[in-house]
Amino acid sequence: MWKLIALMSNIIMLLSLITEIASLVEFTNIKCTSWDKAFDDFEYCHLKSVNRSFKYLSLKVNLHKVPITKVKVNFSLLKRFNGYKPFLYNITVDACKALRHSKYNPIFSFFYGLFKHHSNMNHTCPFDHDLIVEKLPTNFMNQKVNGDIKFPHGDYLFHSDWYAYGINRATVDFFLTLS
Repeated sequence: MWKLIALMSNIIMLLSLITEIASLVEFTNIKCTSWDKAFDDFEYCHLKSVNRSFKYLSLKVNLHKVPITKVKVNFSLLKRFNGYKPFLYNITVDACKALRHSKYNPIFSFFYGLFKHHSNMNHTCPFDHDLIVEKLPTNFMNQKVNGDIKFPHGDYLFHSDWYAYGINRATVDFFLTLS
């Protein structure tokens, strides 16, 4: 009996030493929509599951009218509560300015940091080539999401509208689960 009590007290002491619980990111879906096929079109936009533990995201948008010198991005983070409801962020930024000055908008910098190392969007305007996010893995997202900003567990939608010259040209909806 005393051994059981000692074991339980050791387990409780170990649990009290755990100060941080890391979230696990799981990609659930991605939807890419081009609103002006003469301006841009998605060549591919998909999630690929290599095995149970390795899943990645890839997308490529072909730009038909280059160079593009004026880009704005509206992005919002939504959390699922009986449907997707706004959660924390709904921001519109001048992407050219934000890429030129990394401290222009820290929230944009955080979300841009989630995919910039797996993308060719690593420079400021003008964009005179197709835009690619290639093989963005869940383990990379886990490292970023478990950094300075903590999010509660649940289902999320990262919604982004991409404007060129003041016209909405594309929407990318990225669904994920934090557990």
